Parts: sequence; C-alpha cells; structure tokens
Amino acid sequence: MGKTYWMLVTNEKNFNISRREGFKIQGIESSQRRKASRLSPDDRLIYYLADRRVFAATATVKSEPFEDNERIWEHHREDETFPHRVEIKSDVVLAESQFVDAREVGPGLEYVRKWPPEDWPLAFIGPLHILPQRDFTFLEEEMKRAGARRKLSRKRRGRRGRGDHGQVKGEKPSPIGEIR
Repeated sequence: MGKTYWMLVTNEKNFNISRREGFKIQGIESSQRRKASRLSPDDRLIYYLADRRVFAATATVKSEPFEDNERIWEHHREDETFPHRVEIKSDVVLAESQFVDAREVGPGLEYVRKWPPEDWPLAFIGPLHILPQRDFTFLEEEMKRAGARRKLSRKRRGRRGRGDHGQVKGEKPSPIGEIR
C-alpha cells in the first residue's frame, strides 16, 4: 500500500511537548482510534497548530500503531492520554518565527475546496485528516522555504561576524555613542 499523507491538528503546547520528546513518538486522541490504526510506516505527518493557525513541522511514521497510556501530552479532558501512538522521525521542524501562516496558504489547498472560501478553516477541525499528496508536498516545500530564509539571513549576518555591529574586520569597535 502507498504512503498516506496526514495532517495532525494539535496546539502549540502539545507541539512543544512533541518537540521536547525529540519528535520520536506521536500520540493520537482516543476518539481517533480508527484513523490512527491506518497509520503505517513511511506515512507522512504535517503538524498544524490550531491555536496559532500555522504549519510547524513534518515527520515520517516509523512504526506500526501501538497503544500506550503513559501521560505525555495535555488535554482538557483529564482521562485523555493520546493512547494511539506511532514512532516518528522529524523531517522539517521550524522555529516559531518560521511557522507557515495557514491564513496565507490554507485557502488555496485542494483539501479545503469542499468548504466555502470564507469557511476554509472548518476543514481543519478534528485531530487527524488525510491530505492529498499535492497539498502535503506544497506545504512541506513552503516550510522548507521558510527555514531556508532564516538560514540565509543568518549567513548574511554571519559574514560580518556575530555581534560586531557593523565594524569592519580588524577594526577596533567604536565606543558607544560615537559616530563614525
């Protein structure tokens, strides 16, 4: 069977927990048992943070689904432990300043065409969705571009050195307040 492309809808807090865990494991809510059981190795995940309306990371599923009730992620229901789990490996993980704004890219996705244009965010309600490969690829490329822009701006700053505040290499820094 071929790869399936999934969108995992979560919040920033649980995304940061997954980040802290090293993106090695991902839990799915108990209400999503049927969908979670369809996850398989080499499937792809994209993280959508509903509270921020951004895309933040992609990962590849590395294991068959399994169940575990160890509390890792947080939920408003005390008894929810995200028991349907898979091992994952991160592919693209953006810094907060690089997150891709869904308000800019979401309305153009094939997946949201079922909804009236002004209601496209309704397509992202619920914790787990199957996306068309074209949408997933487009979003992942946007994320890679966002990450590359940050690296490029770092390189540009790095040409003059970190913290040199515009001084020429070999020149002594000017005293604070002095105009050169």
